Amino acid sequence: MKKLLVILSCILSFGALAQSPASPPAVASQKVGNAQVLIKYAKPSVKGRLVFGTKEQKALVPYGEVWRTGANEATTIEFSTDVLVQGKPLGKGVYSLLSIPGPSEWTIIFNKESKMWGAYTYKAEQDALRVTAKPSEHAITEQFSIAVSETGQVTLDWDKTSVSFYVK
Repeated sequence: MKKLLVILSCILSFGALAQSPASPPAVASQKVGNAQVLIKYAKPSVKGRLVFGTKEQKALVPYGEVWRTGANEATTIEFSTDVLVQGKPLGKGVYSLLSIPGPSEWTIIFNKESKMWGAYTYKAEQDALRVTAKPSEHAITEQFSIAVSETGQVTLDWDKTSVSFYVK
């Protein structure tokens, strides 16, 4: 009987390991001019929840608060050379890509601390650059995604919201 329980336990454990994670890892990579842009992030899903909104609405990502811009570890963005983001200079390197969503404007943050879980240890004094971007409404995107175009447009899409900033 004990052997049967051990075998059954192993089978169930392997089955659990084979399932895909709730927020799977993803990568967006694109050459923009002379710079290679590499973004590593995790893709949470809407799952019927209110994603962006106020604390009172119990939104998953409350307006006015620093968000890891994805799930799990903070999203990272790497530039192989110095770039301009929204026309402002940013040196080559790896940064955490954080954001502060708002109903009519987002703050996009490039933080020097590239290894943090979520945004729990975020320190504003480590910001290398902050820029603003305007959100727009679009058809629902169930799973968070980031795309980088050849022209340098970096687009964050999730739920009914799309936000873009530009890299040169």
